[in-house]
Amino acid sequence: MEPLLKLLRENASYSSTQLAQLLGMEESEVKNRIQALEDDRTILGYMALINDEKIQVDRVRAVIEVKLTPEREGGFNHLASRIARHREVTACYLMSGSYDLLAFVEGESLKDVASFVSEKLSTLQEVVSTSTHFMLKPYKEHGMLLASDESNQRLRVAP
Repeated sequence: MEPLLKLLRENASYSSTQLAQLLGMEESEVKNRIQALEDDRTILGYMALINDEKIQVDRVRAVIEVKLTPEREGGFNHLASRIARHREVTACYLMSGSYDLLAFVEGESLKDVASFVSEKLSTLQEVVSTSTHFMLKPYKEHGMLLASDESNQRLRVAP
């Protein structure tokens, strides 16, 4: 992976000045490279990873496994794209195994997520079956541990 992208993936809040120093480049060079990466949609956006428990945001999150009948011309691509466009879907992946797609879904309540599955997802003709798993508590997201206690320390290596 390109060093600039690696640094931005680790910490998207680096300024162009900081990135230039870390990479040994001119700041204008960094700015031009970032603009090119944004223009070709390599960089799609920038996000802060927020611990929702600290700000007391109550959301219901679920992981939904979806089994599909692939389309003759487009396989799973058209269906996955159609499912991913729903506002409730925060991420969607083609996967191997018993199910074809893995969708991460958010709603204000259990009823919102259940309604999405029963009214929008399961009603698609190509959807053979779904399996919904509600997330109860996050411990790690995007490589970051969410707890701030001693358990954040590295695991000891046993002999």
